[in-house]
Amino acid sequence: MSSDYDAIVIGAGQAGPSLAGRLTAAGMKVAIVERHLFGGTCVNTGCMPTKTLVASAYAAHLARRSAEYGVAIEAPVGIDMKRVRARADTVSTNAREGVEKWLRGIDGVTVIQGHARFEGPGVVRVGESVLKAPRIFINVGGRANVPDMPGVGTVDYLTNTSILKLQTVPRHLVVVGGSYIGLEFAQMYRRFGAEVTVVEMAPRLIAREDEDVSEAVRDILSDEGIAVRTSATCIGFKPHADGVAVNVDCTSGEPVVVGSHVLLAVGRRPNTDDLGLDKAGVAVDSRGYIEVDDGLSTNVPGIWAMGDCNGRGAFTHTAYNDYEIVAANLLDGDDRRVSDRISAYALYIDPPLGRVGLSETEAKQTGHKLLVSKRPMTRVGRAVEKGETKGFMKVIADAETKEILGAAILGVSGDETIHGILDMMNAGVTYPVLQWAVPIHPTVSELIPTVLGDLKPIA
Repeated sequence: MSSDYDAIVIGAGQAGPSLAGRLTAAGMKVAIVERHLFGGTCVNTGCMPTKTLVASAYAAHLARRSAEYGVAIEAPVGIDMKRVRARADTVSTNAREGVEKWLRGIDGVTVIQGHARFEGPGVVRVGESVLKAPRIFINVGGRANVPDMPGVGTVDYLTNTSILKLQTVPRHLVVVGGSYIGLEFAQMYRRFGAEVTVVEMAPRLIAREDEDVSEAVRDILSDEGIAVRTSATCIGFKPHADGVAVNVDCTSGEPVVVGSHVLLAVGRRPNTDDLGLDKAGVAVDSRGYIEVDDGLSTNVPGIWAMGDCNGRGAFTHTAYNDYEIVAANLLDGDDRRVSDRISAYALYIDPPLGRVGLSETEAKQTGHKLLVSKRPMTRVGRAVEKGETKGFMKVIADAETKEILGAAILGVSGDETIHGILDMMNAGVTYPVLQWAVPIHPTVSELIPTVLGDLKPIA
């Protein structure tokens, strides 16, 4: 059976459904194909369930600290992991069902469930059905990377997806990978009561960040009793009577860590290996990411790639912005580009890290004359009042143009506060404009003008 459409959207993640809605509003007949769960990674195995778990872990952590606030709670604080998981499942399910219901209710959209594979540049097969369209948009996301480390095939391990199904707290969770996903789960399960060890091959955690950020994050985790093993140069796995033996071989400490559970958090890979992209002539790079230009077009006319599968962003907000770029260029006559996007993201440990633009290390590599300012959260009134004073705020600016180049806010509300700087960078204004703003007291954001006023040349 063959059907013709004006457009085919493969994948119902963050970009696909919104684009389908815009295309039908423009009068197009659209098919959207989803082979598994509507809503993509964020809704099902990413942001929504994990941040729901983070919230439960924060509640447990705050309950244990209740005496500091003059609140009496009987110790020990108990964790009902089945209820914790059920809460996260409910949040995800409601969002997923909402996306599917919305899509099925859009006039002009045909929802097809199944595995889409290309049979040519404008031809896609889903089971027995053949779909044809002059415009095809790929939004298939990604999944956990499982590298071929010694012994990995001999042990049971968790990924960011399977760990969401746990209904008990692990006795000892070994997290392999000291970056964003791994650190969030490490702190979360420590607060649920597990012993936790983080194993990272690099010399420090979250290596893309500045060294002071990495060290501060390590201190935050260590203060909560999380063991951090960096420079783990010989990671391997063996079955053990108590779970899994993880070879670490660090420069210091025991060479083997035995955990009841192991979480592999060592990056992501795109879901592009079974789409038949070669039959359509769509180019991918050595890691499987679909190669796109600044407007998200592939090398094949009439085929675009959005979201995690194109390697141009690894976040829900960048995937949604991909949709905005494609829709604006295709339907509104705009000339939006991925290269105009200012990088911004957050690490959702507690306190969170909000990041925008260049790190200090990256800024130094530009060769420009720089200004930098840094303020500890111990000098932020709002943080003191809340009893959450770990971390710091840092801003980097160009000394000659007075442009803000980047910022890091590691501290209470850092993920929200960073938007004050992000918005000014998007507006293209210089830091003195923000310096003379009058923010609300008492907030974390009110310290941004103060930090800007302390900008000094880097020695």
